[in-house]
Amino acid sequence: MSPCKVLCGLIFVLLVYGIPSEGQKKKETLLTDKVGQMMEWATRRSVIRMNGEKFRRFVKAPPRNYSMIVMFTALQPQRQCGVCKQADEEYQILANSWRYSSAFTNKIFFAAVDFDEGSDVFHMLNMNSAPTFMHFPSKGKPKRADAYELQVRGFAAEQLSRWIADRTDINIRVIRPPNYAGPLMLGLLLAVIGSLVYLKRNSLEFLHNKNAWAFAALCFVLIMTSGQMWNHIRGPPYAHKNPSTGQVNYIHSSSQAQFVAETHIVLLFNAAVTLGMVLLHEAATSDMEIGKRKIICVAGIGLVVLFFSWLLSIFRAKYHGYPYSFLMN
Repeated sequence: MSPCKVLCGLIFVLLVYGIPSEGQKKKETLLTDKVGQMMEWATRRSVIRMNGEKFRRFVKAPPRNYSMIVMFTALQPQRQCGVCKQADEEYQILANSWRYSSAFTNKIFFAAVDFDEGSDVFHMLNMNSAPTFMHFPSKGKPKRADAYELQVRGFAAEQLSRWIADRTDINIRVIRPPNYAGPLMLGLLLAVIGSLVYLKRNSLEFLHNKNAWAFAALCFVLIMTSGQMWNHIRGPPYAHKNPSTGQVNYIHSSSQAQFVAETHIVLLFNAAVTLGMVLLHEAATSDMEIGKRKIICVAGIGLVVLFFSWLLSIFRAKYHGYPYSFLMN
């Protein structure tokens, strides 16, 4: 091919695709520097700690061709945010699963902004609670779905991974570090039970005790009806503390979610109602003196009325518009 044809072809390519402007070159250089810096930080720690300046430069300011998952938290001891610590542990597991995955790329990074290190970021985004997870897409501004529904989904790493897959099409397989505490405790418990059975092998009449089996069954029913299984699956926070006002909420306002403290409260109320019913039965069937039976009956009625009324109050607070109550409010 002659030099003339090569020159003509080069001119044609430049005319069709254009000559990169100085501004475009500068933009590409800036983007390359930002990605390189993010990769360097990601190799040191899976979750990049950011203050206000870093957040504005690497998350808010263009150009950016990578997505950012940011956890806004308050981990300092004076904030007394126990939920933040639990959420941070799950977040670290998720970020480590991505960092050490064979599919790791520079298309998504994990970062965290602590309130005491980036309070200006909280004010800029009008945030008044922690922990909060947000997705900042590579193009455009975050949408409503880019704010993670922590109260509904919980902060388990698996739930966060599903949310990220919905927002970025990047699937992260969560790999948890081995935890031997559970199997060891189970083995210890079985060993203790086995030892007791062996020592009492000549007197196992207690296994035929109906009251013991009834009590064990009742405990199991109370645990299941209070929502403990939901907590185990979803991993909700124990309670919610507003970092601005310091107010702590133990009851979730939505019927689609709950706090761990809420299940404990419901379990206690259900147990009190059950105790009241047992006392009423005892007062009706016992051979005790009439005076003692009256006292037991009044105590049973008081427990049922009071705690069942509180249960209905919680139900009304979560299911707005529920018109009924056991006692007049």
